[in-house]
Amino acid sequence: MATFKHISSKNADYGAAEQYLTFEHDEFTMKPTLDKNGQIVPRTGYLISSLNCGGEDFAIACMRSNLKYGKNQKREDVKSHHYIISFDPRDAPDNGLTVDRAQQLGEQFCKEHFPGHQALVCTHPDGHNHSGNIHVHIVINSLRIAEVPLLPYMERPADTREGCKHRCTDAAMEYFKAEVMEMCHQEKLYQIDLLNGSKNRVTEREYWAKRKGQAALDKENASQAAMGEPPKQTKFETDKEKLRRTIRTALSSAVSFEDFSGKLLQQGVTVKESRGRLSYLTPDRTKPVTARKLGDDFDRAAVLEALTINAQNAARAAEKPTLL
Repeated sequence: MATFKHISSKNADYGAAEQYLTFEHDEFTMKPTLDKNGQIVPRTGYLISSLNCGGEDFAIACMRSNLKYGKNQKREDVKSHHYIISFDPRDAPDNGLTVDRAQQLGEQFCKEHFPGHQALVCTHPDGHNHSGNIHVHIVINSLRIAEVPLLPYMERPADTREGCKHRCTDAAMEYFKAEVMEMCHQEKLYQIDLLNGSKNRVTEREYWAKRKGQAALDKENASQAAMGEPPKQTKFETDKEKLRRTIRTALSSAVSFEDFSGKLLQQGVTVKESRGRLSYLTPDRTKPVTARKLGDDFDRAAVLEALTINAQNAARAAEKPTLL
């Protein structure tokens, strides 16, 4: 399945983006990987190109443009946008996707959707933990250096003007995801529906919290195993994963919203409703977690649908005659 991600950066060092793309980095600390001599280890098998940089290094070109237009001078300014298109690991063996073709697709996507921006397009042959998925990084200077046509995701006249900045809005992300799906369809690559949400919505922060937590737990278990002690726990769960499990357990047997709320309260979780949206407050938090941050299975519509089904099933079971 192809996926699409966005990361905004306030880092004024544009060279850091290129360093990340061309040198190995620790997936947990994001620091460069060093060899035994203390030298940074270069990545292998990647392709990289720059767009709209006038033959200059990406970092130098971006800094020149920022000075010319007087933009991106404050610490709080978003200096760059990082988009990632990750292809399904099966696309290489099943559909003939190569690093070269992925790079071509990335450059084409960048030219069509981020015209007027200085950009780096870099394709890596593998993902985290050797997942085998070819993926394309597109890093653009947030500043636009040329007037461009009004594209479907743009909402204001400033979105087309030279000297103004790119905005990654919700509407823009929906448009980009639709374009990635269309690209995969045309290339006959694997894909999923990127527009209809996720039953479990896992953020970048939660993903890495889980990876780091699992690594720490594996290390602890290995130490216990060396002493002949069995592990108490083998799978690490984030706080949100525990909350999802608690909610699903309560929802599996509840037949009304009051019943659902009561079952959650027994586990220390308070469910709240505001303007038709649900949120869940756990004992260790002062601010509730919104259903949107947990996934589509936990919003009001999904909860009420599950409760209706449970109530109907309970009614049918009550109607069945008792066999003597």
